[in-house]
Amino acid sequence: MVKHVVMWNFKPEVKPEDKERLKRDMKKNLSELKGKVEGLLSVSFIETPAEGSTHEIALVTEHESEAYVKLYGNHPEHVKVADKYVRPYTCDRACLNYREA
Repeated sequence: MVKHVVMWNFKPEVKPEDKERLKRDMKKNLSELKGKVEGLLSVSFIETPAEGSTHEIALVTEHESEAYVKLYGNHPEHVKVADKYVRPYTCDRACLNYREA
């Protein structure tokens, strides 16, 4: 199993009063990818990080293998969600993939 962790901050132009709605939209639409993308086992969206964190939101997905992480990244359903609900509002993306021991 491979975990895929992605973290973002909101772009400076995103109004504070819009962040909660955007988080809800991201969480809902990213979570709905389970069952649509082969090899995607689970989806967790972190919208309230602990104090001292460097990023405002994060996504943790579990995949059957590294090949399925690559499939996920290019899958049309994922690209559609990312292009509509994530990329227009986020910056400072950081990503880490790792195998469970």
